[in-house]
Amino acid sequence: MTPLHQEHATHGHAHGQDCGHAAVPHGDHTDYAHDGHMHREHSGHWDECESADHITHGSHTHQHGQDCGHSAVTHGDHLDYVHDGHRHAAHDGHWDDH
Repeated sequence: MTPLHQEHATHGHAHGQDCGHAAVPHGDHTDYAHDGHMHREHSGHWDECESADHITHGSHTHQHGQDCGHSAVTHGDHLDYVHDGHRHAAHDGHWDDH
C-alpha cells in the first residue's frame, strides 16, 4: 500500500486519548477519524492517511454491517470497518483494505 504524504497543515486539533475521535490502529501508528477522513501524526504535523492504491482483501468472508462487532468509522462517502488492525470498505461486491 503506497500512502499519500499529504500534510494537513491547518489541523489545530491535537488527537490523542479521549480527544473524541475514533482511534484506529494502523500498522505502526494510529489513525484518527476526523470529519470523514483519517489523520495520523507524522514528524510533528498531521497527515491525511490515505492509500494511493486499490487493494482488494480477497480472503475476507466476514460481512460487515450493523452489529457485526467491528467499529465503523465514516470515511468520505462510505463506512470503513476496523478489523484486525486495518480498515475494510465495501467496494463493487468485495472488500478493500484501506
